[in-house]
Amino acid sequence: MSEAVSAPVTTDSPAVDPLPLTGERTVPGIAEENYWFRRHEIAYARLLSRCAGKTVLEAGSGEGYGANMIAGVAARVIGLDYDASAVEHVRAVYPRVEMLQGNLAELPLEDGSVDVVVNFQVIEHLWDQGQFVRECLRVLRPGGELLISTPNRITFSPGRDTPLNPFHTRELNADELSELLVEAGFRVAVMTGVHHGPELVALDAKWGGSIIDAQIERALAGEPWPRELAADVAAVRTDDFGLDIAPGGDGWDRAIDTSLDLVAIAVRP
Repeated sequence: MSEAVSAPVTTDSPAVDPLPLTGERTVPGIAEENYWFRRHEIAYARLLSRCAGKTVLEAGSGEGYGANMIAGVAARVIGLDYDASAVEHVRAVYPRVEMLQGNLAELPLEDGSVDVVVNFQVIEHLWDQGQFVRECLRVLRPGGELLISTPNRITFSPGRDTPLNPFHTRELNADELSELLVEAGFRVAVMTGVHHGPELVALDAKWGGSIIDAQIERALAGEPWPRELAADVAAVRTDDFGLDIAPGGDGWDRAIDTSLDLVAIAVRP
């Protein structure tokens, strides 16, 4: 297991109201949301070192907790989101992040102005994914990296032509994500995936085969959660998820089609 751990989510303005949980983004500090929050957080934890000392753009920064983690190691962090309420929230709660409002299809940055673009759990929400990836290539310096994560459609919306999540426009498998990046001009250095570690595998068995389904079924039915399920979800840790970034070779995870989320590192030539 990697020694990387997540930085604590800290705020300097505790009086600021939290962003509402709408289903479109995850937010920290909600016990029932903790599984999804930690599943998103693992990508930041494992890839944080690639942002050290760099100028970083987080494209689609949402609540801002991830940009704030990056700000702990980066030389400069620019956050970008289309939603005005998210922009105001980040400016109030995470002052280390330089927050901009704008469209991800037209990034408001100069050519070759950043070292790293971070885009975690966002591209599945976009209508023109190709245009966004080309914009990432434009704003990156030569040798710069696009760090991207997105739900694996094979496991997230199995057997469906349209995503289960109503906020998603197009989900991708590993081949489709790789093709999208290459067509935009990137070289894919790593393509890997997030998996359940031993503790979560045990919880899957405990809850009838899937801790995810146990949560979703009760949410859709509008039923109160059993106390034990709520406790199990609230106790999930970031390091309960597995995410291996290969130190060499092509980095391809051969079990990637069974992964929960895809994680790619793409390099601008």
